[in-house]
Amino acid sequence: MNIFIVTCFVCWRILLFLNSYAGSVLLPFQPRFPYSDIYLIPSGLPSWIWSFANFDGVHYLTIARQGYSAQFTQVFFPVFPLVLSLFEKIFHFLPSLWVSLTFSNLLFLVSLFVFKKLLALDYRRQDFKWILVFLLLFPTSFYFGSLYTEGLFLLFVFSSLLLARKKNWLLSSLFAALASATRFVGIFLLPALLYEWYLSKKKNIIYSPVLYIAPLGLVAYMIYLQISFADALYFWHAQPVFGAFRSGTGIILLPQVFWRYYKILTTVSVQSLAFWIPLSELVSILFAIASLILAHHKNVRLSYLIYSWPSLILPTLTGTLSSMPRYILIIFPIFIVFGLIKSKVVKYLLLTSFFILLVIYTILFTRGFWVS
Repeated sequence: MNIFIVTCFVCWRILLFLNSYAGSVLLPFQPRFPYSDIYLIPSGLPSWIWSFANFDGVHYLTIARQGYSAQFTQVFFPVFPLVLSLFEKIFHFLPSLWVSLTFSNLLFLVSLFVFKKLLALDYRRQDFKWILVFLLLFPTSFYFGSLYTEGLFLLFVFSSLLLARKKNWLLSSLFAALASATRFVGIFLLPALLYEWYLSKKKNIIYSPVLYIAPLGLVAYMIYLQISFADALYFWHAQPVFGAFRSGTGIILLPQVFWRYYKILTTVSVQSLAFWIPLSELVSILFAIASLILAHHKNVRLSYLIYSWPSLILPTLTGTLSSMPRYILIIFPIFIVFGLIKSKVVKYLLLTSFFILLVIYTILFTRGFWVS
């Protein structure tokens, strides 16, 4: 099984590089984000490699090398850039961007091995193979191979849940704390782990280390923001700066967001990206909601769903579905549902559709087009 994971990962990584190289031949690089001329182009790497650090990647590089010196970068949580900074210092004799991209990919690979151990508690080996393929061929899976938090975050999530299943509550809580300092939605491991604690017949939640340790990552970052910038919620209040009409003050409920997208799709020309990007965002969340409902029907473990539902809904409370095709990558029960589909015809049709979209999205992303 380990050989299967490595083989799939290597083939996936080669596919992404081929897509990126094809994009460099077909399309000009049109950066719609800052710092590409500082961190990416001068790296000495070919464009089909450094382009996997586009968009948020340059912000993580900024934080890793200069701390939160750039205004509003506080929306990006600290653990991932700290890890990048550590790796770059250890391997200072190698090109720094190459080091960051390599270790970001290796962290994702490690997360796949932990994922295998987690799924082995409930599913057959053959089921895991399908789940892995669906995960790797998902249309936005290239973010796992980019300078983004998804790989590291899932490593923390899978490790925390696996250790909880094995009743190692202290280590499980520590990984949950790391997750909550990597992305805000990591805090939703707290109710999931408390549910596992309850299932283990330790009914009194007050004695669970999960209750006290799991939130510490988020709490520590909020304390840092309060001390350094006089705003413990700076990561939320800075959201509007990154566009997409995000709200950083109030909460906008999902029905209002759907209404906004209806207005967009009925007024914008179908010949523009301003139509297709919102359409992909809307389809993504509807697809994810339907998949999670099906996950309940398939009896996917409830603690996984307790973590998944708020992780899916929270980003929409800023009033937009922007980045939703990427955000659903961490909603891993979706891929469990795909892997459990009985019809091979349906599986192959889905995988073919995913593959085509993955090729298109990867080319656009690596050429500087916003896709999620």
